[in-house]
Amino acid sequence: MPENSIPSLTHNGATIPRLGLGTMAHPESDKAVNLISHALKSGYRHIDTARKYGSEEWVGEGVKDSGIPREDIWITTKVTEDNAKSDDFARSVETSLNAMQLDYVDLLLIHWPSRTVPLEETLGALVKAKEEGYAKNIGVSNFTVNLMDQAVKLCSEKLFINQFEYHAYINQNKVMEACKKHDLLMTCYVPLGRGKILQDPILKEIGEIYDKSIAQVGLRWLIQQQGTIIIPGARSKNRIDENMNIFDFELNDDEMNKISKLRSNNYRAVNPEVRRPVWDE
Repeated sequence: MPENSIPSLTHNGATIPRLGLGTMAHPESDKAVNLISHALKSGYRHIDTARKYGSEEWVGEGVKDSGIPREDIWITTKVTEDNAKSDDFARSVETSLNAMQLDYVDLLLIHWPSRTVPLEETLGALVKAKEEGYAKNIGVSNFTVNLMDQAVKLCSEKLFINQFEYHAYINQNKVMEACKKHDLLMTCYVPLGRGKILQDPILKEIGEIYDKSIAQVGLRWLIQQQGTIIIPGARSKNRIDENMNIFDFELNDDEMNKISKLRSNNYRAVNPEVRRPVWDE
């Protein structure tokens, strides 16, 4: 597949590939490095990681092994809510960059909103990381409508994105409307609902029309929505290749609407008791 076959979005002067490789549930060590390197050699130019995932070291090694110039790759990482205080936040960023053997990331996110540290303090640390050149763009993750309203109001720099769970089995209309209101792009994590959607008969039926898998149809439905970026994970080279092969077909309006109705399942795959905010209903 040609390197330029993955479309991008240009926003706030930055260009982000619409398909990235998520590394939240990556296998350990050499296999993970091999998968990340394969993705990049195959045409991916976007890798998503986080300090909490434990995959940053492998991302760094995978980038190096791929031979792709650093400036051609979009790398996102995140600072956990455990490091929401400004000094801890700065140390976390430094640790992440050292782990990946990088001077900067293209996007730095607050991973989860803190329940104990004022948002203004964490946003200040996020902005400082950008001002010091450690992050080219900044944003948030798992922020509700109310939290986005607060963040945009409190942050002295323009936020780039909100990353949240979105797939065919969850309704995120309120969050998406708030993102559009605040001019934020949207990164959809666990875009297959951690496999929950992969037995759906409607997605299967649509896939048979285009000779595509259920996963490919689910990802295509996401990517046809305005302002969305997807970061599916993959534990095999075949799955990496499959996830990338979604740009040679297009769902029609009727098919998009049929899939949209599946959001009434209201299935949330990522819902950690210890750090989740009060989700928008």
